[in-house]
Amino acid sequence: MHEQDTQFLEYIVKALVENPDAVKTSRRVDDMGVFIELVVDPADMGKIIGRNGHTAQAIRTIMKAFGKKHQANISIQIKEPVGGTRDAGLGATKSVDEAIADLNM
Repeated sequence: MHEQDTQFLEYIVKALVENPDAVKTSRRVDDMGVFIELVVDPADMGKIIGRNGHTAQAIRTIMKAFGKKHQANISIQIKEPVGGTRDAGLGATKSVDEAIADLNM
């Protein structure tokens, strides 16, 4: 199943993204089952995650069903690309004075 699960995941993801050549997977097996890490082009992250994470959840559900067929527990992690903006605003808190100053522009 080593080749089949990663090939199936890549097939699904490459059909969704604009840059299919940038899709990469890495696979490892441990006590918990099969763990597949997915890397896509930063410009395609929104397409893979989807609105409110629905696309990512659907991909995970499909892969879990695929794993059940092959008696394996498959987990997918979507790797945040280098330079991603997901956490960019978390550390940018302002004081009350700074926020008021911004309003008085």
